[in-house]
Amino acid sequence: MAEYDKTALIRAAFAAREKAYAPYSHFKVGAALLAQNGQVFTGCNIESAAYTPTNCAERTALFKAVSEGITEFSAIAVVGSREGEVNTLVTAPCGVCRQALFEFGGPDLIVLMAKSETDYIETTLGQLLPYGFGPKNLAE
Repeated sequence: MAEYDKTALIRAAFAAREKAYAPYSHFKVGAALLAQNGQVFTGCNIESAAYTPTNCAERTALFKAVSEGITEFSAIAVVGSREGEVNTLVTAPCGVCRQALFEFGGPDLIVLMAKSETDYIETTLGQLLPYGFGPKNLAE
């Protein structure tokens, strides 16, 4: 994987968080997904009064990218906090997002879970989703 600017990716996730629609939980999440070609796709969480149709920031970014024909990714930055508060914990992708990201990023996808531009945890999707199920499981 080519070098990339972690701070810029985290900054893009914070900017995406500002667009979140979270009138029920008041917990806003932003994500910035780095494609292998260098493009960055951002997403925010979008809640629904019916709850089930709610979409996470990570999948919003992923679906935007895939809808544009981009299906290979290197890294994702995720940030979240209650509206108007500074989060004291990192926000990790939920299980559904981990599975969706595994489909296109595999276990080597870098995941940056940030409280700020300089305070973050860097891990891999494989560490967050050990024994993930992906396209290789269906190949013969």
